[in-house]
Amino acid sequence: MSWKKIWESLRKWLLNKYVLTCIVFAVVLTFCGEQSLINRARMSMQIRELKKEKQESIDQSEQYRHDIEMLETNKDSLERFAREHYYMHADGEDVYLINE
Repeated sequence: MSWKKIWESLRKWLLNKYVLTCIVFAVVLTFCGEQSLINRARMSMQIRELKKEKQESIDQSEQYRHDIEMLETNKDSLERFAREHYYMHADGEDVYLINE
């Protein structure tokens, strides 16, 4: 079969009104509009990122709740927390800060 015959049959097939309609429809779905495939993929990635951030926030909130509960129930942990975070000290006690 010669290239000329192949090209003519391909050209005839591509210029079919149904094939052209399907090609135009596929291009419109892929690139145009708010509901295009590209926008849907972008939104899907954004949803995954937001779900990850939400889970991290939930985990951090649980950690804070645990810390608050520990500070409210245990006086030693409250004192240790105050010393470490706010550099508090008892009367007559010196605190030295060493920066590395």
